[in-house]
Amino acid sequence: MPIDPQAQFVLDLIKSSGRPPYEALTPEEARAAQRAARPVLQPAAPDVGEVRDLAAEGPGGPIKLRLYRGAGAPAGAVPGLVYFHGGGWVIGDIESHDVVCRQIANAADAVVVSVDYRLGPEHKFPAAVEDAIAATDWVAGAAERLGIDPARLAVGGDSAGGNLAIVTAIDARDRAASAPNRPPIALQALVYPATEFAMRHDSHRRFAEGYFLTRPLMDYFRDHYLRSPADIDDWRASPLRVTDLARLPPALVLTAGFDPLCDEGEEYARNLVAAGVRVTMRRFPGQIHGFFSMGRIIAAADEAVADVATALRALPAK
Repeated sequence: MPIDPQAQFVLDLIKSSGRPPYEALTPEEARAAQRAARPVLQPAAPDVGEVRDLAAEGPGGPIKLRLYRGAGAPAGAVPGLVYFHGGGWVIGDIESHDVVCRQIANAADAVVVSVDYRLGPEHKFPAAVEDAIAATDWVAGAAERLGIDPARLAVGGDSAGGNLAIVTAIDARDRAASAPNRPPIALQALVYPATEFAMRHDSHRRFAEGYFLTRPLMDYFRDHYLRSPADIDDWRASPLRVTDLARLPPALVLTAGFDPLCDEGEEYARNLVAAGVRVTMRRFPGQIHGFFSMGRIIAAADEAVADVATALRALPAK
């Protein structure tokens, strides 16, 4: 299938802007460039029923959180999603995914808690992983106070955030024996997740240049996030290497057809199925990496948000 015309328009827009590629910038400059692009690519932020800034205690100090309750969410406990933003573990923050989190909360009549985890290179791996796990533990412990049904607590994210959601779900399963009274994670909602830092899949070759997330940019993110090449072999960086995926939560896995991460995301989905985990997988064949938060231009972003919302709505109440 050819690339979607709206995705191609985004690529042309980036090229015509004349901005240097992220990998040519310092992390601070790259973060500023991403902030400048948001009004061009993202739709207006919709109103929600409630927005609250919170904080969870983490291993490196307080972790900033932002809670969104959907405008149509009924009174009482509703599904909850702990959301980890994308950005290669180097760029992105709560503000970069404010619109997406609002959209999910409204579409699912749910609560979304966005996590402002620590970024590299200031905070190298596994700082982001530690924050993701600590934030999820905090939300799980405070679920009823936050208006979340503890039995319908999901984790999710896009790209690097999808990676953190996978690792958090695996960690929660592995620690279940020591916390028998805590309900398990109910869903993994994964949007073009990064699952293998070795970048060995063929989609990394097919889409190494020209499709927003390039191989040089992947190398840039890797070098700023990981402490050394040895971290590539750590399952918390490359969760595709986990051999026991049994008893993990059901998963929604969305991928993009013109994305270097396409093959590794779909391999993770197939591995889950082989382990007996229920999986809904959907490829957006004409889309590029990052389309999920480009809804001002790319209409398929709304479809992807609806897919996440549908998966949250389908979670059975306690």
